[in-house]
Amino acid sequence: MATWDDVRRLALALPETAEKPTHGMVSWRVRDKLFVWERPLREKEIAELGDAAPDGPIIGARVEDLVAKAALIADEPELYFTTSHFEGHPSVLVRLERIGEDDLEELIAEAWLSRAPKRLAQSYLDELGAG
Repeated sequence: MATWDDVRRLALALPETAEKPTHGMVSWRVRDKLFVWERPLREKEIAELGDAAPDGPIIGARVEDLVAKAALIADEPELYFTTSHFEGHPSVLVRLERIGEDDLEELIAEAWLSRAPKRLAQSYLDELGAG
């Protein structure tokens, strides 16, 4: 079970990441580009999701593209989901209390890579030996 402390630790471990409040909630940015954020559901979204609406903490995360978003939701709908608010947007919502730390780390790193400038992302990948 992941926590906000896990999100904070993993996000801030990435190069040039800053934690900033956004609409009274916590978010993480790379060079001022949002990649991971706290995202409670709005009333309209709760009504839209009905019984499937989660009641625990929710993290929003950027993904590479809409194909990656669809794949995550199709592969693990108990963990990843979306609402009409994010229709056509490369972001996914995640039930924080259900995601394991390894999956959370991968999600945050991929979100960061999707928003980081190309040179910074390549430098990070080279450092990992994955570039």
